[in-house]
Amino acid sequence: MPSDQSTWLLSVPQGHDPQALYQRLETKLTQQAKLPPRNIGHFDIPSFKTGTLDLLISLSEDLPKQEGFFTVTVAKAVDTLRNLLNNDPSKLAQHLVIDEKSVDDYLLGGWKWKEGRYDVQKSLRDLVDTLNKEMTTIDNALKSKLNNYNLVKGSLTQMQRKKTGNLSVRSLADVVSKSDFLQDSEYMETLLVAVPKNLVKDWNVKYERLNAMVVPRTSTLLASDDEFSLFSVVVFRRVHDDFVQKCREQKFIVRDFVYSEEEIAKQQHDFEMAGTTEKELWTDLLRLTRTTFSESFQILVHIKIIRLFVESVLRYGLPAEYVGIVVKPEPKSTKKVFNILQTQFAYLSPKSNAAQGGKAAAGDEFIGEFQTLMDQDFFDFILYEVPWIIT
Repeated sequence: MPSDQSTWLLSVPQGHDPQALYQRLETKLTQQAKLPPRNIGHFDIPSFKTGTLDLLISLSEDLPKQEGFFTVTVAKAVDTLRNLLNNDPSKLAQHLVIDEKSVDDYLLGGWKWKEGRYDVQKSLRDLVDTLNKEMTTIDNALKSKLNNYNLVKGSLTQMQRKKTGNLSVRSLADVVSKSDFLQDSEYMETLLVAVPKNLVKDWNVKYERLNAMVVPRTSTLLASDDEFSLFSVVVFRRVHDDFVQKCREQKFIVRDFVYSEEEIAKQQHDFEMAGTTEKELWTDLLRLTRTTFSESFQILVHIKIIRLFVESVLRYGLPAEYVGIVVKPEPKSTKKVFNILQTQFAYLSPKSNAAQGGKAAAGDEFIGEFQTLMDQDFFDFILYEVPWIIT
């Protein structure tokens, strides 16, 4: 049975009175399954050029692969929008639109083939190739823009991390000032040491004895957080490495920091520029992804319509005149809706060559290379699903 988390696209031979066929079905679904009228619609399946049997068989094998790629591209656009909008349902609903329509309105509100864009006088293979080229272009554009954004976002995140965290890892540019450092000394320097809170007493007792060339009484507390206290201390340059090693042995962390007003200004400028660039790229990516979703979803539906047509010709034969029906089941009534469809179109069973229970017969007509086409679930009508996009 089809999923209860998707909208169903159906195709059946239109017969002598397609409007009456649809109305009978709509009445049964609304009265017996209590399906709201807004969840049922119909659409015209174009009269494509049928082509040869070999072409139809080839397309029947190729279309599921194309459809899979198209579905992934649509899903990628949705996931990108989720990330950009922090998975906010109301904002997602504003951007997951097709030509300013909701997905349901697009599918259920009288869907039409884009004749001006996809000429039905072209061969089915040409139409499929056109759709595939368009989707590939859309997918590549989204990948490129997303990669650029992620690079800038990653750089900004790294800069932001340096401004956060504890005093043993965060940037100290906005913690210390020029007055905290010994200026213009050829032989001595100021070092910054992050000391775990539980070792502050040890630091005060031991720092002068870590090396004979530590200047006494130069330890100054500059800042504290929940985990570390930051001290400055003056040592002779010649013992820098030894002092760092002795601190490491005592679990004191000497920060690799040299005060430079020019470098601090540069870091602040880079941070501001990265933030500005990230916002600009976020806006560009949001705009592109919204367009990508709209375009890719339409292409996905168009490829499904071609697939409906191809399978209808292979199943029901000529004339290639079929009526398209779209149904959005509700989870609580999915089984009832499906049973009504099965009953309504049971008269098509002889043409479907399906065994009882909805499985294709492994028997007489479909053998050899054609058997692979029949190794799937079959109903008395052609049905393909459009997965719901949950906001």
